[in-house]
Amino acid sequence: MPLTLLLDLDDTLLDTNLPAFIPAYFQALAKDLAPHIDPGLMMRSLLLGTNLMNQSDDFSRTLSDVFDDAFYSQLGISKAELLPAIEHFYDHVFPNLQRLTAQKLDAKPFVDWALAQGYRIAIATDPLLPRKATHHRLRWAGFDPEQFELVTTFEEFHFSKTHAAYYAEVLGRLGWADEPVLMVGNDLERDILPAKRLGLATFHVDAESASSSEPEADSRGTLPDLRRWLESANPKSLTPNFKSVDSILAVITSTPAVLNGLLSGLDSRQWKHKLSDDAWTLTELLCHLRDTEREIHHMQLNLFAEKEDPFIPRPDTGVWALQRDYLHEDGAAVLKEFNQARLETISMLKSVSAEGWARKARHAIFGPTTFQEIIGFITEHDRLHVQQTWSILRGV
Repeated sequence: MPLTLLLDLDDTLLDTNLPAFIPAYFQALAKDLAPHIDPGLMMRSLLLGTNLMNQSDDFSRTLSDVFDDAFYSQLGISKAELLPAIEHFYDHVFPNLQRLTAQKLDAKPFVDWALAQGYRIAIATDPLLPRKATHHRLRWAGFDPEQFELVTTFEEFHFSKTHAAYYAEVLGRLGWADEPVLMVGNDLERDILPAKRLGLATFHVDAESASSSEPEADSRGTLPDLRRWLESANPKSLTPNFKSVDSILAVITSTPAVLNGLLSGLDSRQWKHKLSDDAWTLTELLCHLRDTEREIHHMQLNLFAEKEDPFIPRPDTGVWALQRDYLHEDGAAVLKEFNQARLETISMLKSVSAEGWARKARHAIFGPTTFQEIIGFITEHDRLHVQQTWSILRGV
């Protein structure tokens, strides 16, 4: 049962001193772009775009989409016009900021040990910066970005680390494997608490002894403390629990973001690829998700809105693929339709009170149940089909 480690970067694997680094970074960018943009306007536009990325819960737009829309509209210049200068900055100026960071002596030995244990490792850094900037910082920390299974950047991810859905998106992009997971980071507000809301075990990296009390995290200490803790921990104790309301909402919000990321740019052959004669294609899988969302999940939500203690039927969806000729639909169009259907689901869930989540019902298969359990079934269904999507894309 392999462990998945989600490792924060700044001040976890790399000494960054963000209060000094971020202003220096912004000032360097403003200075380098001064021939093209007024520095004051650039700084205001940069801060606006960054704030909007932090706030965004739009699973249909990557954080770079959110940033670009705000940044370039404020500047009154197109991205195409400014992109060569920005690329020059990240290639030639941003690397000079390495002087404001320092390698953590314990980081590389810990990562080397974790990889030797067969752990899967994702760099779960806040995806507010471009890929080039994040890869530079990983190299400053002493790592090759390619040695990690996943590195989160704003070109591909849809939520910042203030959202529990960020952590669900990371796990979805890793294939939603049924295995232990541990989030490791130094920031309670962005690393520990949102991961806990999803239902993950957490380790708070700081200079204090691992024996110090830390009610928010499962344990705390240095990276060597973390290694000793993992060597003695029962992996089953790190198994996520996705049953809470916060967790359910995070998974439901993340699923279209995961699928949008995994399926972006596929050609017609990939949409129609079968792993075996009796397996679904990606197009058929997306049609199943879309129609289940529209005809089952929405029906269940409406039954709760209309009745006390409703009876929840469970239609047979297994015959839909053949009956409805899913194979010949347009996969990319179906993905957009699923996005819209899921947006409607989330809108309905946002109006549910705490008491509403505890409402009772009777399920055709599972018997006595609650609203929370019924909606939890949606997350299990999501995770199953994200696993299938991930496997199809890797041809396994």
